[in-house]
Amino acid sequence: MRDPRTIILAPVITEKSMLLKEKNNQVTFWVDPEVNKIEIKKAVEELFKVKVIDVQTIRVKGKPKGSFRNPGRTSLRKKAIVRLAEGQTIEFFETI
Repeated sequence: MRDPRTIILAPVITEKSMLLKEKNNQVTFWVDPEVNKIEIKKAVEELFKVKVIDVQTIRVKGKPKGSFRNPGRTSLRKKAIVRLAEGQTIEFFETI
């Protein structure tokens, strides 16, 4: 298995992700686009020492950027919404 720090790239901190955390005990991360749900689950459990119940993934297409002469796109990203077991929390999200 790959190093969990290369799988989980960053937390997603938005109003919607904070609402999911409060209502459903779900946390959201940006992850490597090449990994699958099983790898994400193992990485979160190993990094944060929590029990993961469910993982949902979303592929976010790149947005068009640049000018007429230099068209381009931002890179493809993948978002993972991870549901934690009852009573489990991740300290990083508690301090925000």
